[in-house]
Amino acid sequence: MTLKYILKRVGVFVVTLFVISTLAFIAFSIIPGDPVTRMLGMNASEERIVEMRSELGLDKPIHTRFFKWLQSFVTGDFGKSYSYSIPVRELLSDKVLTTASLSLMAFVFVLAISMPLGLLLSRYSIISSKGAKSSFQRAIISAATALNQIIMSIPPFFTGIIITYVFGLILRFFTPGAFVPYSGNPAAFYAYLIFPALSIALPRSAMVIKLIRGSVLNEAGSDYVRTAYSRGGGQWYVLLVHIMRNALIPVINFLAMTLSDIVAGSIIIEQVFAIPGMGRLLLLSISNRDYPVVQTIVVIIASVVVILNLLADVICQYIDPRIRIT
Repeated sequence: MTLKYILKRVGVFVVTLFVISTLAFIAFSIIPGDPVTRMLGMNASEERIVEMRSELGLDKPIHTRFFKWLQSFVTGDFGKSYSYSIPVRELLSDKVLTTASLSLMAFVFVLAISMPLGLLLSRYSIISSKGAKSSFQRAIISAATALNQIIMSIPPFFTGIIITYVFGLILRFFTPGAFVPYSGNPAAFYAYLIFPALSIALPRSAMVIKLIRGSVLNEAGSDYVRTAYSRGGGQWYVLLVHIMRNALIPVINFLAMTLSDIVAGSIIIEQVFAIPGMGRLLLLSISNRDYPVVQTIVVIIASVVVILNLLADVICQYIDPRIRIT
């Protein structure tokens, strides 16, 4: 990996965050609603409103407020929440941990579900494409494909509602709404996140399984695969050692986007399972016009997306050196 490439991606990272932070700042500055009115109420006097706007710096021009916020943000000062009157860094400390734990657990579930099932379905599909399928294998492929399509079409929030009803209310494997913070009990904290993580992971696992199967079948007809079979390689050996090396490249890129989508999509799931994470705080902050909190969360999510895309490029280049990233 060249120094030129690294500097280029760092430059893209900085420019992307600057553009996103600028758009977020402008958008939340021009939309209807006044944070001062939210804080003081509709019956506040005009003098008190003017005084509060001056205290928050909202009486200054938008470009002045933006560059002041940007300067503070770069130095690690995310500002002070309008709604909670505490530093945003302090407000987000446990929220980031909760959302990060939920997102990583969901991603682990995606890998644990999609990789073995995707490989198994791909193997049966390769056998089927060669005309060597049995009635049992044909039934497995048909049932798995239909089930995968159904799961893929269900939105995560609806999956969360079903899981809450079945495993929470009927089977009582967990108590809906009884979230335990990490500081209170780490074991109970992670145990509660299992079912929300499954709600996020199931539809995305179905997408990854479909992509793995399509990518494997696309590679299965290549000359190097036929050469590997002619040398006496078995089906599993050829699939894992030869086919997957190339078939994984689009899958890795999709997994990077999937993890980014999981972080952003956790907003809805946190609402369904009453998890006090970053997504739930974002919705409340938008409703309360708490701009410092909203802008910080937007920049954090954008940073995660850019970093994950960079990691996906690096991993793909490592797997297949023929890919030149310049």
